[in-house]
Amino acid sequence: MMDKKQSRLRRATQTRAKIAELKVNRLAVHRTNLHIYASIIGPDAKVLASASTLEAEVRAQLAGQSGAGGNAAAAALVGKRVAEKALKAGIAEVAFDRSGFRYHGRIKAVAEAAREAGLKF
Repeated sequence: MMDKKQSRLRRATQTRAKIAELKVNRLAVHRTNLHIYASIIGPDAKVLASASTLEAEVRAQLAGQSGAGGNAAAAALVGKRVAEKALKAGIAEVAFDRSGFRYHGRIKAVAEAAREAGLKF
């Protein structure tokens, strides 16, 4: 019997293999009940840019909202920030790696916000 995490990572392997094959930067997203994290990882497995609901600036913007890190509004903010940092670092194109999570809700919010902020994928 596989647990939830194993099943999710199993779902993620194929996407990751394909992205590795293409040798492009990937926008990896991870979500927990309380937080959401997004990082841009190069083909050489180096983290080039990252953003999460743990950052002081993000926390300040979300202060006073209920469920501050674990909702779609927070996710959209993270998507926007990671895209801005990427563009600053000269990265315009990425492959979206949803890490086995369904493209829905917070994961979708990150992707759409990043697209709106000018990241292509």
